[in-house]
Amino acid sequence: MPTDPSAPARLPPAILIMGPTASGKTAAAMALADRLPVELISVDSAQVFRDMDIGTAKPDASTLARYPHRLIDIISPEERYSAAKFRTDALAAMAETTAAGRIPVLVGGTMLYFLALLNGLAELPKADPALRASIDADAAALGWPAMHARLATLDPDTAARLHSTDSQRIQRALEICLLAGRPMSALLAESEQEKPPYDFLQLALLPSDRSVLHERIARRFDEMLLAGLEDEVTTLREKYTLSLDLPSMRCVGYRQVWEAQDGLMPKREMRDRGIFATRQLAKRQITWLGNSFAAETLDCLSPTLSANVLARSEHFLDGRPKV
Repeated sequence: MPTDPSAPARLPPAILIMGPTASGKTAAAMALADRLPVELISVDSAQVFRDMDIGTAKPDASTLARYPHRLIDIISPEERYSAAKFRTDALAAMAETTAAGRIPVLVGGTMLYFLALLNGLAELPKADPALRASIDADAAALGWPAMHARLATLDPDTAARLHSTDSQRIQRALEICLLAGRPMSALLAESEQEKPPYDFLQLALLPSDRSVLHERIARRFDEMLLAGLEDEVTTLREKYTLSLDLPSMRCVGYRQVWEAQDGLMPKREMRDRGIFATRQLAKRQITWLGNSFAAETLDCLSPTLSANVLARSEHFLDGRPKV
C-alpha cells in the first residue's frame, strides 16, 4: 500500500536503558547489540574520564572492542563535563547513528543527563566564582547538610532530589537560586529547548528487593579493590593534577580511597564508607527514576533481565521499517 504523503513522519526510535549502579544495564545493552542493529551511547558522568576504569565499572578494553560505546573516555580527569555538554554530544551521536540506519541505545545511570536529553536545559546563570567562594565558606562553617536545608527553603523540589552531602549539586543549585532570584527547578521547568526528534522507549531497571542490590554493590566494590582500585587512584594522582574538588575525584570510590590515602579517614573504614556511598548513590538514582521519568519498569534482579529488555525492545520496534 502506498504511503500517505500527508501523514506525519514517524520519528526514529531510540532506547533508554536506565537504572541504579549494579543493576545490570551494561549486560542488557550488550544483549541488544547481539541481536539488533544498535549503537551504544554511554550516559555516565564518571565513565567520560580517561584512565578511570576500575572504580567506574567501565567495560574493559576487549568488551569495548566488541561493543563500542560512544561518550566513554572522552575527557581528562582534570576537566569538567556538564549535562549541557552531554546533551550536545549525545544528540550528535544519535543523529549519526540514525543516519547510518541504526538505533541509538543510551545506557547508564546519570539521571541528570537523561533528563537533560529528554527535556532540554534552561538558560541557567553562569558560574560566579565569588558567590561560589561564599557558599563554600558557609559550608565549611556550617556543613553541607545545613546548606542543603538552606536550599530546601529556596528550592524544595531540587533539594528533595539531592542528598544532604551532595556538595557539588547543592552548591550549584544555591548559586542559581541566588543569581537568578528563582528556584533552579522553576527555570528547568520553563526550558524552551525542543524535545529530541525521537520516539523513545524508556526502560528503568529497578530492584524488586533492595537488599539484594545492596549485596551486589558490596560484592562489586570488593571486586574493585581486588582489581587494584587503590593503585588506580595512586596512578591518577601521579599522572594528572587533581584535587578532591574536581568532579572526577568526587566519584564514589575514588573519593574514599583518596581520603584514606591522605589520612583523612582511617584506612580500615575505606571499604565500608565506599560501599555506603555507593548504596546512597543507588538510592538517589532510584528516587530520580521514580519521580522524574515515565519509564517502564523491569526487575533488574530477574535472571532473565537481558531477555526481558530484548523482548520489550523488539516489541517496541515491531512494525517499523526494517533498517
